[in-house]
Amino acid sequence: MSSTSSSAAHAGRCLVFGASGYIGSHLVPRLLAAGIPVRASSRNRASLERRGWDAAELVAADALAPESLDVALAGMDTAYYLIHSMGAGKDFGRLDLEAAANFAAAAERAGIKRIVYLGGLVPDDADSEHIVSRRDTGDALRRGKVAVTELRAGIIVGPGSAAFEVMRDLVYHLPVMITPRWVRAKSPPLALENLLTYLVRLPQIPEAEGRVFDAGGPQTLTYQQMMRILAEEGGKRPPIIIPVPVLSPKLSSYWLRLITAVPTNIARALIEGLKHDFSADDAELRRLVPQHLLGFREAVRAVFAAERNSEPVVARWIEGAFAVRDQRIDYAYYAKRASAAHETTASPAAVWSVLRELGGERGWFYLNGLWQLRETLDWLAGGPGRKHGRRHPTELRVGDRIDSWKVLGIEPERRLSLAFGMRAPGAGMMEFDLKPLAHGGTKLSMTAYWHPAGVWGLMYWYAFAPAHGVVFTGTVKEICRLAEARERRGEVARAD
Repeated sequence: MSSTSSSAAHAGRCLVFGASGYIGSHLVPRLLAAGIPVRASSRNRASLERRGWDAAELVAADALAPESLDVALAGMDTAYYLIHSMGAGKDFGRLDLEAAANFAAAAERAGIKRIVYLGGLVPDDADSEHIVSRRDTGDALRRGKVAVTELRAGIIVGPGSAAFEVMRDLVYHLPVMITPRWVRAKSPPLALENLLTYLVRLPQIPEAEGRVFDAGGPQTLTYQQMMRILAEEGGKRPPIIIPVPVLSPKLSSYWLRLITAVPTNIARALIEGLKHDFSADDAELRRLVPQHLLGFREAVRAVFAAERNSEPVVARWIEGAFAVRDQRIDYAYYAKRASAAHETTASPAAVWSVLRELGGERGWFYLNGLWQLRETLDWLAGGPGRKHGRRHPTELRVGDRIDSWKVLGIEPERRLSLAFGMRAPGAGMMEFDLKPLAHGGTKLSMTAYWHPAGVWGLMYWYAFAPAHGVVFTGTVKEICRLAEARERRGEVARAD
């Protein structure tokens, strides 16, 4: 196509199924920028609403709930299928096939012209469930009557890519690695920018209909070579890597949870596939979609540049946000999290009237002694702990200090976002969410997000995990109890 407008017209209306996922969250704004009408779909519509995609239509749908697919697919020309079930645990292979079969049938009913499926490179001797499942998902989609274009990609080099983030965590957190032979396995890493170009252009090319394409970068490197480059670009000394023959990829997957914050099920599925060498026969794809392919070093530089150029402040927690990670490329992209929730008959206004008094003389509503102990430990470690207080006992504004926390975002009667301010190996946030219930009342949630700095950051998180469960549960219950009492006494005024 010779112009963006003609390409957009040929692409038609696109459904991005799995828009809240890693690739989908980057693809939607790219399609919108190309002038292509987009409907973004996720199991949880709220996860899409916070993205700021004002030009996109948003819809909730689940491939394992077939009745939800018809609405999502209605009126669309092209459907991007970007979901997988690795995070579901041991049964993800079966779930992937069931979801693909449901989607293929619904796409046929809706009259979709083409499905674009993002799979993974498949070596001839593939036997790991992750690789086999991605291949079989494409087969399941092709059993329907809608033409499928499948793009099989290797490691994606981009912020949030699970394989990239595992390597980032390993490189920046371990000066010495004793690893199995998989560090010498080979793969052609592909820059996120190049992948997005392929995904946007392929539906516009009639020759791509019903075909399977390999997608790789211009280099084939070992994981050891990639980790060395990653260290150099981050200004770190490359780790000393000692390969040994006795550790299998499967065994490696068990200790990875102690090293990386990438969700364990996903990291395990990825690692178990690393015993293979991967290659990409991408000559035909390059012919159809010519572009400059970034080498691994260029791609890493692009990742770090994008992070450093991102918004310096955020109003709420967003996975991987550089601002939440204290602008540190060596802090984990993925967060550990702990949460508790409680439902109350009190209105959001009543719950907010209590919540906005958090900290200072009022305290933290539950087990204040533990909060004070944590701040004392911070003070002893040279941090800012024990600086109790706040600007006003009931009023809050962005930038206020609440003891050792800083207010990052306020949505009265909906959300309060606080940045962690004590000394610790990592960075984090805490958020309180208020959701009105259909039958009246409020559901109050309290969630902590922690982006660890290496092994010490993970150990810090696990050390405090038992206390989180007790303190958070007690805190939300106490806030709700106080809100109910305040509402009974008629002491609630709606927030401005």
